[in-house]
Amino acid sequence: MSWDEQTDGVEERLVGAAADRDDLAVEAALRPKDFGEFIGQTRVREQLDLVLRAARARGATADHVLLSGAPGLGKTTLSMIIAAEMGAPIRITSGPAIQHAGDLAAILSSLAEGEVLFLDEIHRMSRPAEEMLYMAMEDFRVDVIVGKGPGATAIPLELPPFTLVGATTRAGLLPPPLRDRFGFTGHMEFYEPAELERVVHRSAGLLAVEVTKDGAAEIAGRSRGTPRIANRLLRRVRDYAQVRADGVVTHEAARRALAVYEVDERGLDRLDRSVLHALLNLFGGGPVGLSTLSVAVGEERETVEEVAEPFLVREGLLARTPRGRVATPAAWRHLGLTPPTREGGTGQDGLFGM
Repeated sequence: MSWDEQTDGVEERLVGAAADRDDLAVEAALRPKDFGEFIGQTRVREQLDLVLRAARARGATADHVLLSGAPGLGKTTLSMIIAAEMGAPIRITSGPAIQHAGDLAAILSSLAEGEVLFLDEIHRMSRPAEEMLYMAMEDFRVDVIVGKGPGATAIPLELPPFTLVGATTRAGLLPPPLRDRFGFTGHMEFYEPAELERVVHRSAGLLAVEVTKDGAAEIAGRSRGTPRIANRLLRRVRDYAQVRADGVVTHEAARRALAVYEVDERGLDRLDRSVLHALLNLFGGGPVGLSTLSVAVGEERETVEEVAEPFLVREGLLARTPRGRVATPAAWRHLGLTPPTREGGTGQDGLFGM
């Protein structure tokens, strides 16, 4: 499960990376069980496989693992694979759920030897719990404070060796002392379209959905490099194909279905396009301040900045500058508009030296 901080309505986006209840139910059935089934993340997968094989050969508990990257790329899945490869049980919790050191002490003290503890959104854990985790990771020991004030006593509690798998979408918020205690750190990259095609084909097989090569490619191309989004789009296209076609996910069925759901060929949805339309049509491509742009779009400032902008920037459609937000030449081309001519005969392209 993901405990990302989301604004109201964000979780309902078809191309949103946060998992909703339907996603969690489906992902449980689609989740790969070992490295052989896991698609993508070749470098992280190979490195992790070596770490785990070496630990098994030594008969030791695997090193603590930190996985960073955007939501929906497979951090939870990899944690379960780590547990399966080590033949150990896994316990799943989240940073926001651990608000006191006592919460963490209760979890750690109940772990079995070799057990894997998956801590999602680890950067959102409270500071007292974080400081307790330092000692637990390094020395497999915690000090439980009994009493208050001058009469308080620290009782050392020995822990069995365990493997902590921490996951974060914002690795920069982790304090260095915590990052340094992880024996392996892997960064999850966005998927290439070819990898997402394989994800779509695999998921379609498990869901008993017939999908053509072109149909899978069409879904993969609009999935923002994220398997979770690819699986969600596949389910919506499947619904369309069952109701308005012959049940086969073809290129045409995928194209028509995603047009109904307002997901265009680059994976932009209504919110993304409304930001670009306002920036281009109302402000001539910018620069314009974030607050002004948010008012024009009719969304909260945080929604535009944290939900829409990251993907638009990654796609090269929008740039953040000291003077404000600016549309790139690619944004004008994507919406089929012509950049206005600036004073001195310089067009929007001139801002980017293109």
